[in-house]
Amino acid sequence: MLNRSLTLKLLPLVIVLAEALPMNSPAYGQIIRPISPQPESFQERMRQQQEERTQQTQEQLKETWLRQNLQQQQLQQQQDFTRQRQELIRQQQFRLQEQETRLQQQQFTRQQQLRIQDQQLRQDQQIRQQQQFRLQEQIRQQELRQQKENL
Repeated sequence: MLNRSLTLKLLPLVIVLAEALPMNSPAYGQIIRPISPQPESFQERMRQQQEERTQQTQEQLKETWLRQNLQQQQLQQQQDFTRQRQELIRQQQFRLQEQETRLQQQQFTRQQQLRIQDQQLRQDQQIRQQQQFRLQEQIRQQELRQQKENL
């Protein structure tokens, strides 16, 4: 009778401790076994219900952990994919900028070549004009000399 009275008083404490401690903890077994070496049907049912609740809680926690872990992996994969895509876009933009720079350099070089050709043409024209002018001047001088000699 004393054992039963003590058991009923300690039962709420046992339940609280059983909920707080995992089932595979050595302390769990030490608390439950000494109090009820010969479990009665009510205590056995309470223990079984507690075990079931603990197992359900552990399964729910495991499912939650697996779901969160899967979500975390998916998020990580999405972030990795986004980073890779951004890096590809950055590389493409860099290549396009390089190509644009090359085209601008080619265009500038072509314009420089055209300017140089234009300058050379003008210089050639000036030289021809000067040569023609000198030739005309020489011809005129020669004609003048001949006229003087003929006089």
